[in-house]
Amino acid sequence: MLSGTSREAAAEFLGTFVLIVFGSAVVAQVVLSGGSHGGYLSINLAWGLAVMMGVYVSAGVSGAHLNPAVTLALAVHRQFPWRKVLAYCAAQMAGAFTASAAGIFATYPQEFLSNVPGGLVDQVVGTALLILVIFAIGDRRNSAPDAAVAPVLVGLLVVLIGMTFGFNAGYAINPARDLGPRLFTVVAGWGSEVFRAGHHWWWVPIVGPCLGAVLGGAVYDLLITHHHPREERAKEVA
Repeated sequence: MLSGTSREAAAEFLGTFVLIVFGSAVVAQVVLSGGSHGGYLSINLAWGLAVMMGVYVSAGVSGAHLNPAVTLALAVHRQFPWRKVLAYCAAQMAGAFTASAAGIFATYPQEFLSNVPGGLVDQVVGTALLILVIFAIGDRRNSAPDAAVAPVLVGLLVVLIGMTFGFNAGYAINPARDLGPRLFTVVAGWGSEVFRAGHHWWWVPIVGPCLGAVLGGAVYDLLITHHHPREERAKEVA
């Protein structure tokens, strides 16, 4: 378990990662699709939603700066400790770097999308982000919204994933969403061809989301859940 500034830096890393991975992915999707899957408006909407999700992920632990300029301004004008500035900025840069690499690796044009690694990575990353942010939205120690607002945010989260990763394979991010209709098409007369299509693609939207869900939950718990201030954890136990 991390403590002190390292705990806050871990939250900044993850929050910035969430921000940049969605932001870089929406730009990649628009460019790679030639504008058929989004444009200037979707880029702006996705970046705004990405900021919101990044803040929800990290605010309870680090304050969700997610930007070296914000950290600097808070140190100069709002008594944010100077001894933490370097750690925050380094974590933000590392999160952005890692997110850029993940976004590029996971974003492919449809005609070049392979089952492995392309399709599998696409489903793992999309579902991991879904679960990670859902955990953040439901975390009472991490600026959780009111119960009535949470479903709206989860809906916006799915919109954001679609705007940033939907071009690849329709962002199933849910085994039931893909397998249920696929089984219906078997019964409806298409037969076993539905399992041979796309180089036997059928297993990817089942295995990928399951792996991504476990990964996303583990990352949130590792970098956020176990690093809330101790007094907050004590209240939770009480």
